[in-house]
Amino acid sequence: MHFTIVHATIYTYPQAAELGPHLLRLRPRSMGEQQVSNFDLQIVPEPMGLNQALDAEGNTVMRCWWPETPLTTLQVTATSEVITTCTNPFNYLLDPWATHFPVDYPSSLKAILYPYLYSDLDAVATQLAQEIAMAVDSNVINFLTQLNVQINQSCQYQIRETGQPQPPWLTWQQKQGTCRDFVWLFMAACRGMGLATRFVSGYEAGEPSQEQTLHAWAEVYLPGAGWRGYDPTMGLVVCDRHVAVMVSAWPQQTQPISGSLRGGNSSPIPTYRVSVHSQ
Repeated sequence: MHFTIVHATIYTYPQAAELGPHLLRLRPRSMGEQQVSNFDLQIVPEPMGLNQALDAEGNTVMRCWWPETPLTTLQVTATSEVITTCTNPFNYLLDPWATHFPVDYPSSLKAILYPYLYSDLDAVATQLAQEIAMAVDSNVINFLTQLNVQINQSCQYQIRETGQPQPPWLTWQQKQGTCRDFVWLFMAACRGMGLATRFVSGYEAGEPSQEQTLHAWAEVYLPGAGWRGYDPTMGLVVCDRHVAVMVSAWPQQTQPISGSLRGGNSSPIPTYRVSVHSQ
């Protein structure tokens, strides 16, 4: 699919303030089945400096800074053109030792995947995972499919524009949450079963007539298949309808814009606009 995505953010400061350095996580990833053909970033006021780099998890990030001049607004608009080609998300062959639980990654691979295996072992999420694993006779792919569908069918979607994901046990207890809440629950269940899992932020083709927002889903590392995406909000395996921007072991590391202020006593008031066109 061909995507044109416009993500605009405006911060309004009730009192004039000087901007400290800001980190922008807005450029989609370029990888095997997703390629960025064009990316344009407009920042008003224009920063004094801007550099682009790869972070520790392979994401493209941009760091910008301004002169010490008080201002009352900041506008950041990222326009991306992306091509996705994954029409069959099951086009892989798992390593024989990874088809059923327990999945015991080799020590050399486990060292690389350690951040994605780390878990506080949420008891509720782990119990959910164990029940599903038992029901599917420990088959890993069937487990992931059932977990994905069960969260989608059992939980009601709600909007909460800001804040980190709520604890997995709370999401499953209340049977409601945002997309990031469902992803965090999905990840906790996978990690409870020893599967390396990471958080993904990006965009989904969706329905043009509906309000469009930044979306979230999970990726699981499957030996022989690599990182594979699951979207528990929609109950779907990720294919060419999703555009990944940031991936991380921790949701807070995928925040689109973060930065600091010098002076000013009031928090900025943000407004967002996301437009996703696909064909």
